[in-house]
Amino acid sequence: MLFGIKSGNPAKNRSQCTMIGVYEGGKLSPTANLIDKESKGYIKKILKRGDISGKVGETFILHDVRDISAARIMLVGLGKEASADGAKFLQIVNAGINALKKIPAKNTLCCLAEASAGDEDLYWKTRKIVEHFEAAVYSFTEMRGTKKDTPIGLESIDLFMSDKADQIAMQSAIDDGTAIAKGIKTARDLGNLPGNICHPTYLAEQAQKMAGEYDSLSAKILSEKDMEKLGMHSLLSVGHGSAQPSKLIIIEHKGGKPKDAPHVLVGKGITFDTGGISLKPGANMWDMIYDMCGAASVFGTMRAVAEQNLPINIVCVIAAAENMPSDCATRPGDIVTSMSGQTIEILNTDAEGRLVLCDALTYVEKYNPKTVIDVATLTGAVVVALGSQASAMYSNDETLAEDINNAGNTTLDRVWRMPLWDEYQVQLKSAFADVANIGGREAGSITAACFLSRFAKQYRWAHLDIAGTAFRGGVANKGATGRPVTLLTQYLMDRAAES
Repeated sequence: MLFGIKSGNPAKNRSQCTMIGVYEGGKLSPTANLIDKESKGYIKKILKRGDISGKVGETFILHDVRDISAARIMLVGLGKEASADGAKFLQIVNAGINALKKIPAKNTLCCLAEASAGDEDLYWKTRKIVEHFEAAVYSFTEMRGTKKDTPIGLESIDLFMSDKADQIAMQSAIDDGTAIAKGIKTARDLGNLPGNICHPTYLAEQAQKMAGEYDSLSAKILSEKDMEKLGMHSLLSVGHGSAQPSKLIIIEHKGGKPKDAPHVLVGKGITFDTGGISLKPGANMWDMIYDMCGAASVFGTMRAVAEQNLPINIVCVIAAAENMPSDCATRPGDIVTSMSGQTIEILNTDAEGRLVLCDALTYVEKYNPKTVIDVATLTGAVVVALGSQASAMYSNDETLAEDINNAGNTTLDRVWRMPLWDEYQVQLKSAFADVANIGGREAGSITAACFLSRFAKQYRWAHLDIAGTAFRGGVANKGATGRPVTLLTQYLMDRAAES
């Protein structure tokens, strides 16, 4: 998708569709008011007829409007101006995009950035328009054979600028929005690939490929032998039942000074999760291709920050394994020694994400990181707790938690902070090892985070449980969402702004 900026008289713009906003109650946006005057009051006439009331999400398309150069005028409901906010603005944008996808327009002039969005500024609105247009035209067709989706005809979007003083802000928003959209696409593409293609070795190859595309990136892959030497027996235990070798994938973005401590992202990369010997029910097991969405999201975030060339150092570590049952698989009741030296009694082999993450969290101590955020589709319990609206956040540092929360509120890729109290640790007691890998039925997402916290005591750390937000399950309508790439990228952009 190509994005540009247009100024001048929107009534004279020869786009195949011009998108303008109308408020509930008959008030017109500035551009709608101008087009109404050029068309001799035609827009107001349409509103008086009641064809569109201006409520959020309404759209109405006009053809060949008198004295207007665009082939079509799309009226988009903006709701009540007094109650406008960022969330409603996204509803408005998405409604306009969905209507636009139904018509044969290759280009459009979008005038929605002038709509009120509460406290959100022009940069934010422009960036969100870019991100959501890119998301709307996304289609995963790589695995199609003969049955291809009908491609969306939309090729270019011009964003209307009423004041030339806004040029810098709007262009910056387009650049950032495009970078983030590329990161989201990367995450969605990886997440949507089936397990027979997207296995740990494939992820390692993709890391090396991406590192070759950007001067700021480099990639390093640790094999099972390398991890064995480091004592990463917890991570390795997960892949014992699979013919696919496990990998520890490291991607570094060197945008800051060589000696600057990096911010670290850690992603859970279980490329397929059968549950191992603690086998999952067969129904809906196909959704377990998405158990590597934590890895996919940090992959996507690294692409976004490389596109932006953020002036800070960032390290991405992906713990990649396939969890399969076999005669070589880890058994319930086995005890393994993690890289940290702590022993783990594996009571349930389907609680495998924490087993790969804990060794990765110990590994990243070598970087003396400023912050560490791990991202994982870790528990079904978090879906029950928070649904698909917010990711669960746990942290051992108040400032880090606040920074992540702020990034979530900015992007509307929100998190909800959950407790990480010592009282929950008792559920992880083991009769024979230092810690058990499950804590029982109660507070499943919390006890999983408590488990990880035992391996993250040497730095400022946060854990995001994205099992409810990273993908949509099901059969025909399933798909990776690309969350929380927007959140993580915003968090890193904010850190870069501070440096």
